[in-house]
This record gives sequence, structure tokens and C-alpha cells, in this order.
Amino acid sequence: MSPDVPTALVDYRFTLANERTFLAWIRTALGLSAAAVAVVHLLPADAAPLGLRAAIGLVLACVAVYVAVVGVVRWRQVDRAMEAGRALPSTKATVVLACAVAGCGVLTVAVVATAL
Repeated sequence: MSPDVPTALVDYRFTLANERTFLAWIRTALGLSAAAVAVVHLLPADAAPLGLRAAIGLVLACVAVYVAVVGVVRWRQVDRAMEAGRALPSTKATVVLACAVAGCGVLTVAVVATAL
């Protein structure tokens, strides 16, 4: 969109796509929250000590909060950029999310491997 286009003419398809992306961030945060609860409460006690389960659950819960906050901030940044006719801002949040989930995955693999 060129800068001389009035803000009222932002294509609704882009706005809806931005909202769908926001909802994906929130859906990811909910999934991480559910995983945190599952690790702490559903993982058998003989598979991992409570401290390790609590640590994995805490990391997952913190990542869930981070993802929810990033989702809101990102949605607003993109919305403002579209309204102003600017380029969309970049983000490093996806890299942080991938690293955090991979780290929790490695811990989970370690727990499962020691339980065998």
C-alpha cells in the first residue's frame, strides 16, 4: 500500500489476516499452558521427580505468557503499520519461541529416556 492511500482504505483482507495470526499466537499460548499443566499433573511421579516436572511446567507456563504478550504486541504493531502504509515490522519472537519449545522438548526427552 502506498503512503498516499488514506487509512480508511486498508484492505479488510489484510486486517483479517492479521487477526488470524493473532489468534494463532493465542492458540499457541493456550496449548503451551495446557502442556505445562499436563507435565506437572499428569506425568507419573516415577517418570520424573516433582522438582523436574515443576521446572518443565514453569518454563512452559512462562513461554505461554510470553507468547500471549508477543501476540498482542505484534498484532498492534502490524495493525498500526498497515494503517500508516508502512512496511510491516520484523520480529525475533518466533526464534525465541522455537528455542524455548525445543529446550522443553529436550528436557522431556531426557525425562522419558530416564523413565525407560
